Amino acid sequence: MSEKSRSVVATRVLGAVTAVYSAAPVVSPRVLAKPTRLTTSRGAVSAPVRTLVAAIGARDVAIGTAMMLAKPGGSLRAAVMTRVAADLADAAVFGLTLPDHTARRKVAAFAPCWAALCGVSGLRR
Repeated sequence: MSEKSRSVVATRVLGAVTAVYSAAPVVSPRVLAKPTRLTTSRGAVSAPVRTLVAAIGARDVAIGTAMMLAKPGGSLRAAVMTRVAADLADAAVFGLTLPDHTARRKVAAFAPCWAALCGVSGLRR
């Protein structure tokens, strides 16, 4: 298998992981609301937070699916760069505005790492 083929496979795997992981908060918003500390004091997820979390999850399922299905070349590069942009936007917005400082640090650390991993996988398209 050529280096380019291995890189495409890596991108497809990262897309699959993204899609599966991102489906979880669509089904159960608490999966994302709890670690970001967007739950109520009783651990419930309010309707506005549920809506936001489901939208983020659906966005990421779509991006992950695009990474799995896009043809190598420009389409796959666009899917990967969309993933990178979404992760960096999440890091900036959540990292600066989440009400809980610990949650801000977690998001600000994790999202750019995932962006970098996906970005590196997309370098050889």
